[in-house]
Amino acid sequence: MELKLINEQGQAVTTVSVSEGLFGRDYNEALVHQLVVAYQANARAGNRAQLTRGEVKHSTKKPWKQKGTGRARIGMTSSPLWRSGGRAFPSSPEENFTHKVNRKMYRAGLVAILSQLAREDRLTVVESFTVEAPKTRLVAIKLKELGIESALLVTDNLDDNLMLASRNLPNLLVLEPKQADPLSLIRFPRVLITKGAVTKLEELLG
Repeated sequence: MELKLINEQGQAVTTVSVSEGLFGRDYNEALVHQLVVAYQANARAGNRAQLTRGEVKHSTKKPWKQKGTGRARIGMTSSPLWRSGGRAFPSSPEENFTHKVNRKMYRAGLVAILSQLAREDRLTVVESFTVEAPKTRLVAIKLKELGIESALLVTDNLDDNLMLASRNLPNLLVLEPKQADPLSLIRFPRVLITKGAVTKLEELLG
């Protein structure tokens, strides 16, 4: 399978041979949806807490006698049925939101996303993407030359200059091949992959 290869100025120079198994798979929408939901769920932290009926501030005195009042019987005001009472099944900071995803499913989902990006012409292979100094302006100029406003850049050479120069751009995310995740791949309208990163992705997902 051949993909168009461009230089850092956005000019098409030649084509690059890529694996059919990595960029030519069918799109599995159900699998990709499961993958994205699991990725977001696994990033959640238990940061909420509610009080049980034993933890709320209350008196242990019986509000009224058991019989003879015509009202429902009640033991104490901490009942979950009462306003300001405790929760019957409270949320806790130890709550586990994780979803299990098998390694084979995860790889198949990433391959399906990459293949769909290539079919939709949202994936571009670039020879290299480097900057001479850690200046945000240099990266912004390169993106303008490529005609890209917002993108994910997957590079095989994430040096200090590129990392420091790109972190202040909200419309650009730079990752190494091993850091590529399903949410980032589908979040941006364009995905730039360096030629070296394609080789590494084929090694990781092949």
